[in-house]
Amino acid sequence: MTRAVLTVLAWLAGITAASADTRVTHLTFDDLQDWALDDHAEAFDAFLVTCGDLRDAEWSVVCDVARSGPDPRGFFEMFFIPVLIEDGTDALFTGYYEPELDGSLVRGGPYQFPIHAVPAGLPETGPWLTRREIDEGGLDGQDIEIAYLTDPVDQIFLQIQGSGRIRLPSGETIRVGYGANNRHPYSSLGAELVRRGEFEPHQVSASVIRDWVRANPTAGRDLLWTNANYVFFREVSEVPSDRGPLGAMNRSVTPMRTLAVDPAYVPLGAPVWMEKGGADPLNRLMVAQDTGSAIKGAQRSDVFFGTGDVAGRDAGRIRDPGRLVVLLPIQIAFEVQNAIGVGG
Repeated sequence: MTRAVLTVLAWLAGITAASADTRVTHLTFDDLQDWALDDHAEAFDAFLVTCGDLRDAEWSVVCDVARSGPDPRGFFEMFFIPVLIEDGTDALFTGYYEPELDGSLVRGGPYQFPIHAVPAGLPETGPWLTRREIDEGGLDGQDIEIAYLTDPVDQIFLQIQGSGRIRLPSGETIRVGYGANNRHPYSSLGAELVRRGEFEPHQVSASVIRDWVRANPTAGRDLLWTNANYVFFREVSEVPSDRGPLGAMNRSVTPMRTLAVDPAYVPLGAPVWMEKGGADPLNRLMVAQDTGSAIKGAQRSDVFFGTGDVAGRDAGRIRDPGRLVVLLPIQIAFEVQNAIGVGG
């Protein structure tokens, strides 16, 4: 999850080219379900974390106002327009979290599965070594192992989440964050198990995948290799323990207020109104502060649930429909509408 703050012009060009089916519709705050019931101050605090990184003139103006301490709800309603951006695909909300895992700085005993730093030979473009090639020794001898975990599923789940805390035998904890990836497409392990007929879609969860891999060591290894995507990390232990992991804007993300989005459609740093359906509906103002390998499309997003096992269980339970509405500064909202040429 790299730092990636697009300029307005670059983002406009990107969204125009992203899909022939892209549609932009201006809404009002009255169109947002339960808008008046949210804690706008919580969202405002999360917005301030990354607001200063938005360098374009339009964003700079609203950020200057934000730093002056306005009423949060009034601030959003005065300076933004709710914009529904659609690309012809259904909305989908999932969740992610920061795992806490047992590990060691040295290989030995149960600690056999490495967390790699970014290799010096990683090319700037194009796919590189696959997960299987790396597991079979493709990076041996480079001395880029940050730590070793006890479980190959922990290893791949850490890569999917993009950050984590590693508890060492000494009692110390180190934190790791996203560094780079091998540029192979991400492939869902759960979807692969469903395709193989092992489970129905509603049965798949992180714990189900973990148990299946443990019960089927050989087939489990092959399952993990179906996801050729491999993530490299960097140590970020300087981030205070009471703050969230670093997101795509290289700032700490906020539990239940940060969304991972597709920056081709949603500018990083923008407030985003989330209307999540499912068994536990959730309507609240979030901030687009992260990205993810599986987060592709105008209505695709990932909710950050926090750190640890409880957050992991909660994050793993959601796979829900809904609607995502980005709040854009007024001038940018009209520039987007003009660039696409359609909408309300």
